[in-house]
Amino acid sequence: MELQNIRNFSIIAHIDHGKSTLADRMLEVTNTIEKRKMRAQVLDNMELERERGITIKMQPVRMSHKFDGIDYELNLIDTPGHIDFSYEVSRALKAVEGSILLVDSTQGVQAQTLTTLAMARESGLVIIPVLSKIDSPLSRVDEVRIEVASLLNCSLDEILLVSGKTGEGVPELLSEVIKRVPPPTETYTGKNDVRALVFDFKYSDHKGVIVYVRILDGSVARNQELMFKVAGEKFISLEVGTFAPDESPQPLLSSGEIGYIVTGIKRPGIASVGDTITGWKSDLPAFPGYFTPTPVVWASIYPESQDDFNQLKMALSRLKLSDSAFSFEEESSGSLGRGFRAGFLGMLHLEIVTERLRREFNLELVVTTPSITYFVKLRNGKLLTVYSPHLFPNDGEMEEVLEPWVSITVITPIKYLGSMMQLFYEHEAEIGETENFGADRSQIHVAMPLRELMRNFFDEMKSTTAGFASISYEMAELRKADVTRLDILIADEVVPAFTRVVSRRKANEEAEQAVEKLHGVLPRQQFSTKIQGYALGRILSSRTLSAFRKDVLMHGSKVVGGGDISRKKKLLEKQKKGKKRMRESGKVNIPHEVFLKMMRSGGNE
Repeated sequence: MELQNIRNFSIIAHIDHGKSTLADRMLEVTNTIEKRKMRAQVLDNMELERERGITIKMQPVRMSHKFDGIDYELNLIDTPGHIDFSYEVSRALKAVEGSILLVDSTQGVQAQTLTTLAMARESGLVIIPVLSKIDSPLSRVDEVRIEVASLLNCSLDEILLVSGKTGEGVPELLSEVIKRVPPPTETYTGKNDVRALVFDFKYSDHKGVIVYVRILDGSVARNQELMFKVAGEKFISLEVGTFAPDESPQPLLSSGEIGYIVTGIKRPGIASVGDTITGWKSDLPAFPGYFTPTPVVWASIYPESQDDFNQLKMALSRLKLSDSAFSFEEESSGSLGRGFRAGFLGMLHLEIVTERLRREFNLELVVTTPSITYFVKLRNGKLLTVYSPHLFPNDGEMEEVLEPWVSITVITPIKYLGSMMQLFYEHEAEIGETENFGADRSQIHVAMPLRELMRNFFDEMKSTTAGFASISYEMAELRKADVTRLDILIADEVVPAFTRVVSRRKANEEAEQAVEKLHGVLPRQQFSTKIQGYALGRILSSRTLSAFRKDVLMHGSKVVGGGDISRKKKLLEKQKKGKKRMRESGKVNIPHEVFLKMMRSGGNE
C-alpha cells in the first residue's frame, strides 16, 4: 500500500467513554469482522478486560475503507485510558499521525482526558474531536460541544457526533479520519534499512515474544536479521504480519504500516515498550524518548501455601514476558514464608497483575498492603532507599526522610467542592488553582504526597462525589516527609506483614484502627494475647484478646476428682503454668485469612 493511502490513528478517552464500543462499530462498518462473529469489546481479549469494561492492553487493528473511489488502509490502535498505563499510551501515540478525542456527551470532559490530550498534542498529532453516546436520553450534546470547542479552541462544526451503540455517525467519522489525518512519512528515505518502533508486545508459548511495531523506515520480512537497539539483543524474524484483528501473516511490512514481528525470544526483560528495532548492522539511531518505566507502588506477594512458591515464581516470570513494566525480586518473611517484592506503575496495575496471577495460574495469594519508596538519610550520613515498610529505620536513626509527591487534577461538580476540600485536607494536600470548567463543574489543581494518594483516596473521592468526580495525576518532586514506622505487635512479637509507614500526626489514629481491626479478626489462642500498635518510641494502642477457655475440671461429661478440692486446684495450677509457658514462648497462630482481611482493609499504603 502506498504511503498516501495509509492512515494511522488512535482513540483517546477517559475510562468508560465508549472507546471500545466505537472501535466495534468501526470494525462492522469496514467489514473487518463478519457480523456473525461480532461481539462486544471485540478488541479486548482478556477476560478481565471484558468483565470490568476497561482496556488493559492496547490492541491494534487494520481496516480497509473506500473513500472517493480509493481504497485506504486504516490502522487503529485502541489504547488503555487509565493513568497507570500513560507511558504505553504515549508510545502508541508516537506510532500514529492522528487521534480521535472521544468525549462522553452524558459526562463531558474528564480529568484523564486532559492528560491524554496533552500527550497527543506533544506528539504533534491531528486531533479529531468526537462526542459519543448521542443516543442516550442523558446526552447533553450542545453543552458538552461548547466545552470541547473551548478546550481545543476549535469551531463547533469541527466536532463530530457518534453513537457506538447504534453506529450513527461512524461512516462519516471514518471519512473525516481519511480527510484530516495526514499520511505517514519516512524519516530516512533512500536508506535500504529498517527501523521500527515497539509500542507493545505479548508472549506466546510457541512463538516467544511477539512485538507490535510501527514501521518508521524501510521494510521487514520473514527471516530477516534484526535487533533491539536499546536492549542490544539480536534475533531473526520468524513471522511478520498485520492485525485483522487476529494476527494475519504477511510477506512484508512496509514503511508507514503497523503490524507484528515474531521474535522467537523466550527470555524476560528483552522486549520493552519504546525500544527500536533495526537491522543487525544498521547505523540508524533509536527512536527518541525511550525510558524504562519506574515503579511507584510496591507490594509483597506470597503464595497462600508455601508449596506453590515455585509455581508463583514461574507465573511472575511468564507475566514479565508480556509486561516489562513491573519488577519483582525474591524475599522472605518469618510469618508468611518465601515470596516476592514487586513494583508496579500504580494501584490498578498492581490489581491487574495479582488478579491475572490468580486467574491465569490458579494461585491463591497473600498480597501485603501497598507501599511507596522513601529516601532516608541516617544520622551517620548513610543514604537508604526504602521500599518495604518493615525495613524503614526507627525514629532515632533518621535525620531526614524524602518522599515522592504527585500533581493532581480533579474535575468535580461544584456542589461537591466543599466536601472535596475537606477530603484534600485529610490527605495532607496543598490546594492550588480552582477554576470553572463548563457550566457546573470545577477544575482543581492539587499537590499531594503519593503516600496519601494510595491511602484509599480514590474510593473516598468516589464516595464523596457520588462517582461524578474524575482525577488524573503525574509524578512530581521529592519533598521532606514527616512520617514514622508503625509496628503491630502480637504477644510482644512484631509481625512484619502488618508494619506500615504513616504520617506522624495520624500515628495514634492509625495504630488504634489497626489494633481494633486485628482484635476483631484474630482467632483466640489458648492464652490471653496482647495486640499493640507501636510507633514514636512507645505503645500507642493496646487490646487484649481473651484466651480460649478450656474447662480442665471436666473430663467428658464428668467432673474430675469427684468433688475433691485439692485435685481441682492441682489441675487449675497446672493449666495456669502451661498458659504462662505458651505466653512466654509467644507462639501465636495467625491464619492466612487474617492477613488477607488486614490487607483488604484499605490501609495507609
